[in-house]
Amino acid sequence: MNPTAATGFVLEVASADDFEALHALHLRAMRESLEHLGRYDPRHARERLAAGFAPEHTHHIVVDGRRVGFVVLKPLSHVMRLDHLCIDPAAQRRGIGSQVMGWVFAQADAVQFPLELCALRGSKANHFYLRHGCVKTGEGT
Repeated sequence: MNPTAATGFVLEVASADDFEALHALHLRAMRESLEHLGRYDPRHARERLAAGFAPEHTHHIVVDGRRVGFVVLKPLSHVMRLDHLCIDPAAQRRGIGSQVMGWVFAQADAVQFPLELCALRGSKANHFYLRHGCVKTGEGT
């Protein structure tokens, strides 16, 4: 049983074959924010996602049997790194991201590591992460 099922979502480990679907979802989720910043570049987004793609640390976020997003959480030697948290725009503003952040923090707490992430400078996602208790220590480009 998936321990997250009680909160309204389940996580399914991704496979290498899922990259294209994850990339498409990533573009949908990030497009508005990147266009607002004048930085929408599908090729660059693909390269960035591919460079850090680790299926064993990538989970599909599934609600009511439908994949609505994905999260990439990597255990490193001294931190848990949240590389991506993407929710399809059609599923946003329903509390799914907040629930997933609860899972992310629980994973970091379980190994007693701090959580590290890098959000895009100027992105609306920064407000989301700050609202969930993250502390700004720098900015990504």
